[in-house]
Amino acid sequence: GHLAAATSTGGMTAKTPGRVGDSPVIGAGTWADDETVALSATGHGEYFIRWAVGHEVDARMRWAGQSLNEAAGAVVRELGEIGGSGGLVAVDRKGNVSLPFNSPGMYRAWCGLDGEINTGIYR
Repeated sequence: GHLAAATSTGGMTAKTPGRVGDSPVIGAGTWADDETVALSATGHGEYFIRWAVGHEVDARMRWAGQSLNEAAGAVVRELGEIGGSGGLVAVDRKGNVSLPFNSPGMYRAWCGLDGEINTGIYR
């Protein structure tokens, strides 16, 4: 099969006119590659763009041999260390799901390999 990602956001309240967040930026808020991972990210967009979060998770999986949970968790944790908050929803080519976030909560939903639909807001 193939991996795909699509990301949408309600946007940041009181944003500066003309500001582009991370959601529409391929490699930051949205990323998909059949060999590794598909993900959608949300949070403090400037940090997600600066770190190219989607691409960074992919690179750690592809080149460093990290698992989805290792790569996604480390990137989100490191974003927090420099002041960025948010998280991501990701699936790898084997169907593993990772949902790390460093904010108080993150609305998320996913469907497991067993077909069960899951949702979450807090840890």
